[in-house]
Amino acid sequence: MILVTGGAGYIGSHICLELLNAGHAVVVFDNLVNGNVEALRRVEAICGRPIAFQNGDLRDPSAIERLFSEYPVEAVIHLAGLKSVEDSVRRPLSYFDNNVKGALHLLLAMENAGVRKLVFSSSATVYGEPQFLPLTEEHPLSALNPYGRTKLMIEDILRDQARASAAWSIAILRYFNPVGAHESGRIGEDPAAVPANLVPLIARVAVEREKQINVWGGDYPTADGTCIRDYVHVVDLAIAHLSAFDHISSQKNLVVNLGTGRGYSVLEVISAFATASGRNLPYSIKARRDGDAAICYAGVEKAERLLGWKARRDLQVMCADHWRWQMQNPFGYNV
Repeated sequence: MILVTGGAGYIGSHICLELLNAGHAVVVFDNLVNGNVEALRRVEAICGRPIAFQNGDLRDPSAIERLFSEYPVEAVIHLAGLKSVEDSVRRPLSYFDNNVKGALHLLLAMENAGVRKLVFSSSATVYGEPQFLPLTEEHPLSALNPYGRTKLMIEDILRDQARASAAWSIAILRYFNPVGAHESGRIGEDPAAVPANLVPLIARVAVEREKQINVWGGDYPTADGTCIRDYVHVVDLAIAHLSAFDHISSQKNLVVNLGTGRGYSVLEVISAFATASGRNLPYSIKARRDGDAAICYAGVEKAERLLGWKARRDLQVMCADHWRWQMQNPFGYNV
């Protein structure tokens, strides 16, 4: 059985679906701050298989220890955590408390239970300001905000633990920008507040939940003046976790990027989503935000070489699938 912390969230629900389809039993541990049990119900309906669920917070050691005593967990995929860059700048203590303390309690509970296989959800934010492109795994690490620093701190803890004990097998997966949804349109991204990320904001404008898209900066040294980012389909991302799980099952540690290896500008993404949705998408160019790099995209050769994984879905598919989810669920899971 595989434990997915944060499994009721956007990425977690898609990972649960792929795990179930691959024949794994799954238990989800989630405090539902960013997740929704309806997502798990829909995953069960799509797969025709059950998911065990425990509502709990990793900052409560007794809750996660109880889960290990009740379920035959053999490996963990750790996604749970607060995840907004902007919010982390406003509330840094909450992010260190939730993300770092939660990870420590999880690792201690795993050690006590003799469960030493872990796939960790990290982020390209650990690279900080790009010094060269594409961003390979060898790029210097230097986070620019509290959210990124929590990811980097957890990575450091995991590296120390892997050096200390050969019994541990750890995969660190550095996500770039997950977008899209399952092709059924049944599960997808459902932010609790106004989205800070581009694609979910575009989707809300398309269903008229928001009035316009704010484009932060139109004077970058790019073809159209807007920032360029690497977007990866959430289903491709989910599939990568199965490959990472297979890798660490052979007692091998791993650090890899998960992206497509190419970037799209903000205006290119808006245009692609307008085509997918057939909707007018008003936007307004605003002043740059502090800390936004002009161009950021992944080096993906290592994931291909070590995992045999490559992102298959392009921007058009990402936008079409994200639109299908938003169109069928204009208010997310709160129907």
